Amino acid sequence: MKLKEDLNPVLLLLFQVTVWLYSVLAFLPSYLFSSERAQRLKARSVTGRPAGPYRAMGATKRLVSSLHPGVDTLDKVFEDASRRFPDRDCLGTREVVMEEDERQSNGKFFKKVILGQYRWLSYAETHRAAACFGIGLAALGQRAHNNIAIFCETRAEWVIAAQACFMQNFPLVTLYSTLGGPAITHGLNETEVSHIITSRELLETRLKFILLEVPRLQHIIVVDDTPTEWHGYPRGISVHNMATVQGLRTKPENGKHPMPSDIAVIMYTSGSTGIPKGVMISHSNIIAGITGMAERIPNLGENDTYIGYLPLAHVLELSAELVCVAHGCRIGYSSPQTLADQSTKIKKGSKGDTSVLQPTLMAAVPEIMDRIYKNVMTKVEEMSSAQRTLFTLAYNYKLEQLSQGRSTPLCDNLVFKKVRSLLGGKTRVLLSGGAPLSAATQRFINVCFCCPVGQGYGLTETCGAGTISEMWDYSTGRVGGPLICSEIKLKDWVEGGYHITDTPTPRGEILIGGPNVTMGYYKNEAKNQDFFVDENGQRWFCTGDIGEVHPDGCLKIIDRKKDLVKLQAGEYVSLGKVEAMLKNCPLIDNICAYANSDEMYVIGFVVPNQKHLLSLAEQYLIRGSWEELCDNAAMEEVVLQVITEAALSAQLERFEIPRKIRLSPDPWTPETGLVTEAFKLKRQQLKSKYQDDIERMYGGK
Repeated sequence: MKLKEDLNPVLLLLFQVTVWLYSVLAFLPSYLFSSERAQRLKARSVTGRPAGPYRAMGATKRLVSSLHPGVDTLDKVFEDASRRFPDRDCLGTREVVMEEDERQSNGKFFKKVILGQYRWLSYAETHRAAACFGIGLAALGQRAHNNIAIFCETRAEWVIAAQACFMQNFPLVTLYSTLGGPAITHGLNETEVSHIITSRELLETRLKFILLEVPRLQHIIVVDDTPTEWHGYPRGISVHNMATVQGLRTKPENGKHPMPSDIAVIMYTSGSTGIPKGVMISHSNIIAGITGMAERIPNLGENDTYIGYLPLAHVLELSAELVCVAHGCRIGYSSPQTLADQSTKIKKGSKGDTSVLQPTLMAAVPEIMDRIYKNVMTKVEEMSSAQRTLFTLAYNYKLEQLSQGRSTPLCDNLVFKKVRSLLGGKTRVLLSGGAPLSAATQRFINVCFCCPVGQGYGLTETCGAGTISEMWDYSTGRVGGPLICSEIKLKDWVEGGYHITDTPTPRGEILIGGPNVTMGYYKNEAKNQDFFVDENGQRWFCTGDIGEVHPDGCLKIIDRKKDLVKLQAGEYVSLGKVEAMLKNCPLIDNICAYANSDEMYVIGFVVPNQKHLLSLAEQYLIRGSWEELCDNAAMEEVVLQVITEAALSAQLERFEIPRKIRLSPDPWTPETGLVTEAFKLKRQQLKSKYQDDIERMYGGK
């Protein structure tokens, strides 16, 4: 989608000729080569049938399952890295210089921080810290093959604790730090853990209140240094600091080293469709997955710096960091609240984490990228006429060049340098996963941040690995071809009207096979029917997602079984498709489409963009506080009119367009329990929250 132009044709021609001449003369070899790479075949069906299986061109004979010969467990991955890069910076954390409570315009206080430089542990130091911690856990009675839990924010200590568990063959149970009490209790009791690793904040705000509901729990290890004494905890539960545990010693246990087939992680999902499920992931599963991912990142090595801020309990972040460790990269830690200079916890005038760290690699979920996109485009609207003209010229010119696989160095240096600096200015690869990324946002990242977006597709059940687009493929709406560790098949879904014989592209439910497909769900045989083993002994997972395979072997996600609702008149509505199309509307920060099979139309719950809604209210002379505006029937009608126009522009069918909406004054965050850590909608929880509104919107037909 181009930005709107209202420009002098002579000025436009002069701009294009100048930029074209500079680009061709300065970068002719890559200019030609990149165009050729973008058009090459990514994967093909090894059987020649439209159903597949499809494999990457580099793995048509055999799938690849390891990075290096003999490095077949996660403890060996880290040991190998510490041997090859002993003095290289490994894990970095910013020191807190100052904290203060800042009064907001609404009278509330919000904690702001000033952070210093990153302090680093080398690979050798990190390996020693993990080894000591593993021995200390064994001294506290933790045994090989017995589960141990980690309930902690993303930080260096999380990785040290995980590596300690891999070394000692303790299966690591991972839980999101935003899970509610019942979900935490369920995970800890189902896995029967006696030891848990956590932070001081999570212990005091969440874990402390459910301890009596977890009868097997005996030891809590807190990763923070202070306090050193803990009082007021139930009898039979001991609380220890990580540093204290690292000083404990015990005799080494025979046979503790893991086998490739041993469970490395029991990763609890975010629970978007109900109670969180524990996915059993072996050492060999994870190594196969990171092998496939690493192959898609060009020139990955010890000169790269990765910024870690997504939840390490999410398979995307854990896999990305393990890829970095295996290649000697630096990992600097951050959080969504301190990521950029404008982030909510960063005191005005001080630097966010990306400005200090200047990462070259970054992973993000679409929700975060959508926010960046909308914020920057809002600032573009506020530019002077001359600035906006230059930005529009450069944006549309670069968009055209990228579509042909070509670079635009002059535009990058003169126009987009300031935007690029929002992420530190050195980002060369941005990985996107967890949910579909809109075409508008992807193009914006490609253009303004001057780096490719590797849009990927995978699930916890496949170690996050399935497909990732190649870095020089700037097409949108697709998730690339299969990784070298996995293959993809399509299966007819008759009810939804998708068949492998469809033209011009085969369509159907996506099945992922390969050594990255996990061992199944922990103590949940009923759900394990989604896994199967074929006649060749290969393991497969039925994803429930619907895709189509393009002629060059790339996959496009087009639907999801669970999101399909049949209306009373017989029309099928894909709720995910409706939401994806409408999220591009500047007025919408988030939306959940809802439909009942007993009803004739779709409704929606909308989190409006505050700036755009206030502007709309002023335009239509609707007054009130933020909460009053969101509860105003006239405001709902105005917003619905904007949404309808956006839906028609996106070519949604009339029956797919929400006919009634409810505005939400509060954003949906993982803390509210309405979205997952990857910002996927929790439909059941949203339905419960808005049940009265559902009855209202369907009651007044």
